[in-house]
Amino acid sequence: MKRVLTGLQPTGLLHIGNYFGAIEPMVRLQDGNELFMFVPNYHAITVPQRPDELRRNTLFATAVYLAAGIDPKRTTVFPQSLVSQHTELGWILNCIAKMGELERMTQYKDKATGKGENVSVGLFDYPVLMAADILLYDSLLVPVGSDQKQHVELARDLADRFNKQFGQTFVMPEPMIRKDGARIMGVDNPEKKMSKSASSPKNYISLMDNPATVEKKIKAAVTDSGTEVKGGAERPALANLLMIFSLVTGKTVAEIEAAHAGQSYGAFKQNLADAVNAWLAPLQAKILAFSKDEAMLLKVLEDGAKKAEEEAEVKMKVVRQKIGVAL
Repeated sequence: MKRVLTGLQPTGLLHIGNYFGAIEPMVRLQDGNELFMFVPNYHAITVPQRPDELRRNTLFATAVYLAAGIDPKRTTVFPQSLVSQHTELGWILNCIAKMGELERMTQYKDKATGKGENVSVGLFDYPVLMAADILLYDSLLVPVGSDQKQHVELARDLADRFNKQFGQTFVMPEPMIRKDGARIMGVDNPEKKMSKSASSPKNYISLMDNPATVEKKIKAAVTDSGTEVKGGAERPALANLLMIFSLVTGKTVAEIEAAHAGQSYGAFKQNLADAVNAWLAPLQAKILAFSKDEAMLLKVLEDGAKKAEEEAEVKMKVVRQKIGVAL
């Protein structure tokens, strides 16, 4: 069995890109692997959060995991904040991380653009905490979007550096990137990834968007020049919409293209909106049902945190001994 770890920042705007890029692959990986799926609520506070919303969104993210098919009996589900070893290891790794390698993080440069000195140290440094999340559990596989591959590479660099300086301690994790659906682009701009932090809600299709909103966003989606419903590298907008259609229906892109031969973009978009809404409806019903049972969600997180903490403490005892702080 391979140990696999992933997590999604708790916001109320989890979207279909999050689902197909990170959540759904974990559901399938429950068979034959040891999974750790956490809610990284400390990562969330790298940008301002309202405390009541952060708590609510942590529970909402848990409800989404369960609704998608994550089974707490087979997967360790927990909030980052209940396992203090994450931040402890994060500090230790800070002491071997280099400023230069953090400054080169693409996501930091993207998020810091135009903010000047108002960028928080946490936003700059969160890749080190992410490395701690990964290394703490000897994770061999880390399902991520292609834009997060650089962070797994940093985790590998820090693991290698620590191992060379203090002796073999951490395993070398590998990024696991889904070939289809790993990077769903914004429906308003096929050159930018679908993102929870996008400036416009037209960028993403939220897991909780109602049918009218989904239809409105898809009808307003950017398309390529021409009239043929066909994707390809030279037609990124249609390729993105076709991939979404494929993911929510299970049909191949070729099948969808053939079914829409001779049809207009308008007809294609209507069919896509109908398909997305048909896929969302049962998922939303499950999310709402789980969200109503807060006591159950808290128990899932607390039970998972106890198991995760036991595993994390085994690793931290070794780390403390290696660096000389265990007295």
